Amino acid sequence: MDTVTADRIEIADLFARFARLLDEKRWEDVATVFADDVAVHSPRGGVLHGIDAIVDFMRRSDIEGQRAQHLTTDLLAEIDGDQAAVSAYSLVFYYRDGQAPHFTGGLRMAGALVRTPAGWRFREQRIAPLWTREN
Repeated sequence: MDTVTADRIEIADLFARFARLLDEKRWEDVATVFADDVAVHSPRGGVLHGIDAIVDFMRRSDIEGQRAQHLTTDLLAEIDGDQAAVSAYSLVFYYRDGQAPHFTGGLRMAGALVRTPAGWRFREQRIAPLWTREN
C-alpha cells in the first residue's frame, strides 16, 4: 500500500475514533485523537487550548442520561508531508437509552492534522453548526 493511501485510511480512522470517543464519553482517551498543543474552536466552548481544557469542557458539558451518535461523512484530506488540512460533515443524534432521538444536528468540522510518533492527531479543529432540529 502506498503512503498516501495509508495516510488517508489512518485519517479516516482518526475521525471515526473521535466520533466513538464522544459517543462513549471516554474523556480519558482525548489524547489519542488530539495533539498536545491542540486548539478547538467551537460555538459552545469558544477556543479551547490543550488536552486538559478539552477534557474539562467535555466533562462539564455532559448531560446526565443523554447519549449521542455521531456519523461522519464527506471526509476530505489534503496531505502535505506530516500535516494535513481536513474537513468533514457530522450528523449528531441525541437520545436517551431506548428512545428515538429528541434532538438532531448537522455540523461541519474543519481543521489541521499533524503526524505524531503515535499517528495522526488533530492540531486544530473548527466546529460549525449548520442546522438543528428538535424531534
